[in-house]
Amino acid sequence: MRDRNLTALVAIILLALVALYIALPIDHPDWLVNLLFWQPRDLRSLELKLGLDLQGGLEVLLEADLPPDQKIDKDAIDAARVIVEQRVNGLGVTEPLVQLQGDRRIIVQLPGIEEPEQAIATIKGTGLLEFVEAGARPVPRGVKIRTDFAGGESAGEEISATATVTATGTITSTEEVTATEEITPTETSPFADRVFHTVMTGADLKDARVELDNLGRPYIAFELTDEGAKKFEEFTGANIGRFLCITMDKVVISCPEIRARIGKRGVIEGGQKGFELAEARNLAIQMRYGALPVPLKVVDVRTVGPTLGQDSIQKSITAGLIGVSVVLLFMLTYYRLPGALADIALLTYAVLNLAIYKLVPITLTLPGIAGFLLSTGMAVDANILIFERMKEELRAGRPLPMAVEAGFSRAWTSIWDSNLSTIITCIILAWFGSNFGASTVKGFAVNLGLGVTISMFTAVVATRTFMRATLSRAGDRLRERRWLLGI
Repeated sequence: MRDRNLTALVAIILLALVALYIALPIDHPDWLVNLLFWQPRDLRSLELKLGLDLQGGLEVLLEADLPPDQKIDKDAIDAARVIVEQRVNGLGVTEPLVQLQGDRRIIVQLPGIEEPEQAIATIKGTGLLEFVEAGARPVPRGVKIRTDFAGGESAGEEISATATVTATGTITSTEEVTATEEITPTETSPFADRVFHTVMTGADLKDARVELDNLGRPYIAFELTDEGAKKFEEFTGANIGRFLCITMDKVVISCPEIRARIGKRGVIEGGQKGFELAEARNLAIQMRYGALPVPLKVVDVRTVGPTLGQDSIQKSITAGLIGVSVVLLFMLTYYRLPGALADIALLTYAVLNLAIYKLVPITLTLPGIAGFLLSTGMAVDANILIFERMKEELRAGRPLPMAVEAGFSRAWTSIWDSNLSTIITCIILAWFGSNFGASTVKGFAVNLGLGVTISMFTAVVATRTFMRATLSRAGDRLRERRWLLGI
């Protein structure tokens, strides 16, 4: 029993130290980021994310790019709002504000966005992905073409800054089948009169994500649905030696030569110059979340400061620190030694929360901080239930070790019932916030639910382990000095 408790104590201390290191506002080494996320630092970081009310950000007003007299279906504009919100979340912006404004407009608020132009291009692009049969000649990257899927208003337009394009595209099957194309056209071919056949669209795509090769160059790894994989395999098997263009919104992003039959998975590379990381990420997001049912245009873009103001933020932080300090002091004064151990467990709880905020990541807003502080109070409440039960057992004449174990076991039912009801409420609030665009409600629910879950661990497991470790060393002295137990 003693060996098992020692093992648990060492595990809790190590967990707390690791969480503290992650929670510290320092520049963490690359090896730690790679170990935690299985991704390079360029794709993930250990920075604490703050919401629009705490750090400000970007506000974008989008409007349906349709004639003013054309009626827009409510379900279509609502679906566009959902896709825009998914794309924003895919950018790594959590807790954005994405709401409908009237029946033609969508307002998007992005906290802490670093590349506004890329973000705007990602959220407003229609995101129509097509795999297009190019025939015996490749189409340079950056050329806009016309396809037989949903038509196209213009073709042959050169999107790139230069008329001469050098492009390399690669599709690689995970079954070690590779199709590679490298072209250096000396002049732009006329595509205005040609309509290309679309083999399949983004509807056949199951997933798309950004990865880095051994040289740190980004590429897009994609996976097809079973039906899409069947189409792709049949087409590539019948067109070996010919070219297949991959287009986004009718613009060619890669046009590799098919050199073998390709199956369910593959990659898209961005040519000899390759993709920029932000470009690859935005393309992957548009591929993953599909096409907008309504084309959107940007009506207004503005930078907004913290909605609460710096003075309000500072006062909120001060109030939170005072509240936590008062709680810690109360536990120490009223329950003495058990209260001190509970304070250590409470500090462990706070560190674990901050570490998880960085790892998930979770955006901190003022409602989210309120949820964290409320869960802190519930963590203290669990300890109070345990200690009061323990004191009842001691007053009834139970030996100290039995009183401690009885206090934890008998309080557990009350702790579980109250916390479970809170978690169920948080799930309902989070669902409401996700489906009705109430990101502040969702943030409060997520932080409260996470805090309550962690508090059950720290209040029951951590505090119990600390109490057992203390009893094993100072049990006899505690029997003689019952005032140390708050009795």
